[in-house]
This record gives sequence, structure tokens and C-alpha cells, in this order.
Amino acid sequence: MTIYEIAGVDVLIIAILVWFLGEFITKKLHFLNKNNIPPAVTGGLLCSLFITFIYTVFDLQINFDMRIRDLMLLVFFTTIGLSAKLSLLKAGGKALVLLLAIASVFLILQDVTGVILVTLMGEHPAYGLFGGSISFAGGFGTTIAWGDIAEQAGLVKATEIGIAFATFGLIAGGIIGGPISEYLIKKHKLQAGNNLENSQVQQKQDIVTQPVHISGILATILLLALCIEIGDLVNRLLFSNGVTLPGFLTAMMIGILITNSTDFFKIQLSEPAIERAAEISLQIFLSMSLMSMQLWVLSKSAGPILFILTAQVLIMTFFAIHIVFRVMGKDYDASVMASGFAGLGLGATPVGIANMNALTSKYGPSPKAFLLIPLIGAFFIDIVNALVIKFFAGLPMMQIAIN
Repeated sequence: MTIYEIAGVDVLIIAILVWFLGEFITKKLHFLNKNNIPPAVTGGLLCSLFITFIYTVFDLQINFDMRIRDLMLLVFFTTIGLSAKLSLLKAGGKALVLLLAIASVFLILQDVTGVILVTLMGEHPAYGLFGGSISFAGGFGTTIAWGDIAEQAGLVKATEIGIAFATFGLIAGGIIGGPISEYLIKKHKLQAGNNLENSQVQQKQDIVTQPVHISGILATILLLALCIEIGDLVNRLLFSNGVTLPGFLTAMMIGILITNSTDFFKIQLSEPAIERAAEISLQIFLSMSLMSMQLWVLSKSAGPILFILTAQVLIMTFFAIHIVFRVMGKDYDASVMASGFAGLGLGATPVGIANMNALTSKYGPSPKAFLLIPLIGAFFIDIVNALVIKFFAGLPMMQIAIN
């Protein structure tokens, strides 16, 4: 077995080429274009399949250094923080509370499904949490954190299993989000609205598409670096006091603090530069995440994982169409939210936003969806998910493996 390591700028070059490949293939294949599959998903999957082919035929394993990917995740969530003004939180109002309630119900349903299916397979029910909200809604960070705890308590290979679920969920979330919204839009003959809220967002988009001065770019880079560095310092302080939070969460919170402070002091940030940074970091993160998947490792336990994944995908599809869409208003915004919800509920918040980007670039803007989904996915769902996982982990049936 020969192992070849790719690191540094080489990883970035490949990720960008993978994105362009995905964009080219998506435009050429009607099915992908029609169902709004993000280019990063298409290109990333093709790259991972090619790497699997090389591994199988030539006994050559290609590994990617993911430090740039991890940095892109921090940058992306920081841009969300820099865009999250308190005035927008207030604008979310009732809709934000409704979507949070929906997300809470779904997390419970996801864990119940995982526990039932794993128990029917004859395995310890605690594994079901890794086939539920730990891996799917929680993503890699939550999986690794809870995997360490579970393995120390005696749940063998919990982290490995959880990462496999999270990986497949990342793929599924990027694949089903587009078709769900496409179905809803065509069935209900929906169109992007022309109300005052959309007009205001269109004005904002007009600003975003304007040329950015070098001072705005440099100021944005400085802000992103400050948020990430201060967030890391806060994380170290919290960790020393026994509190563990994901790095992206603290960076995002610093971004929220900065953007609302600048609002208070009437300091203007460069919204176009922040928007471009968000889009670039999101696409690079997704490309790197998907192109680096080692599918041959996942194939070792593919049967049970695919069975549980299929069940979770079916539940998500039903939930997005019949619950999220209906409760959130049965309009165009609700259909876009259904797409984003599918992405963040099975994969990660960046997947949900990529789904919505692909959809709105085709059908028009959805300010309500782009306000609510990032807020739910980047902040609230992690808090609720931690509470849900704690509740299930505390049940008597889980005590052998998790305390």
C-alpha cells in the first residue's frame, strides 16, 4: 500500500478545480441542473469516486490535509456572524420560533428512528444516537465530541461509525434538498415574492454586486482574522473552565458582537466583501469535504449504514414537505426553507445554504429563508441538539454505554 499525502496550496488548487468540474457537469446534465444539485456536491463526489478507483486498482491511497477546509468552515460561520444583526433577529420573530420548534421535534424524531433501527439490528441502542442527531444534524464536530465520550464508556468504534453516518448524511443532504424544493415549487406553482421584504433584499443584493474597493476587502479580511483569533482565545478560556464549544460557534458569536457594535457606533462594514467571503469559503469547504471522502472505508459497514440512512432520508423528505413547508407558510420562502432544512438536518448548515443558493439562483431570492436557516443551523440547533442528546443519553437503556 502506497500512501500519497496532498497538503497546503495543492489541496486548495484541487478543490477549486473540483468545483469547476462540478459546475460544468451540473450544467451539462439535465437531471442535476433541474434538481439544483450544488456544483461542490457534484464535483466532490466525482473526485472521491476517482480517488476510490485509484485506491482499488493501483493500491494507492491519497490523503488530503484538511487544515484549509477547517479554516474555511471558521471563515464561513464568521461571515454568518458578521451578517447577523439584532434587527434581523427581531425580523425573524414568530417564524424563527416556529422553525426552532420544528427543528426540535425533528431532532427527537431523528434519534428515536436511529435507536429503534439499531435495536432491531440487535446492537446496543446507544449506537442509534450516532445513527440519529449526533451524526446527521450534529455533523463531524458533534460526532467526534460524543464519540470520544461513548468510546470511553465502552461503545466500541462509536466515533468511526458516527463519522461514516455524518459523511453519508453530508452527501444525502446535498442531493435531496434541491429535488424537494423543485417538487414543491412545481406542484404549488410558487414564485419568488414581490413584497416589501423582497424588494429590500433585492436592494441589498444590488449593493452586494457592486465592485468592492481594496479597503473593503482588506478590512473584511482583518475582521475575519480577528473573529477567528478572538474566538479561539475564548474557546481556550472556556475549555480551561470545563466548557467545550465548537470553534466555529465562538468565532460566529464574536462576529455577531462586532457587527452589532459597528451598527451601534454607525460604522459601515463592507457587505459585498462579507458576502463574497461567505460564498467562497462555503464552496471551498464543501468541495474539500466531499472530495476527501474515503469511500472504501465507508463501504466496510455500508449495509447497515445505508439502511439507516435510507430511513432517515425518507423521514427527512416527508418532514420537509409536509411539516416544514406547511408550517412555514406553504409559499416560495417555505419551499426554499425546506431545501435548506434538508441540508442542515442530514448534513451540515453549509450544505443547507448551498442547497438554497442553487435554488434561488434559478428561481429568485428568498430573504426569509436566508435569514432563518443560517440562524437555526449555525446556532440554535446545536444548543437544542445538545439538550436532546443529553436527554436520550440519560435514559436507563443507554446507561451501559453512555453516562
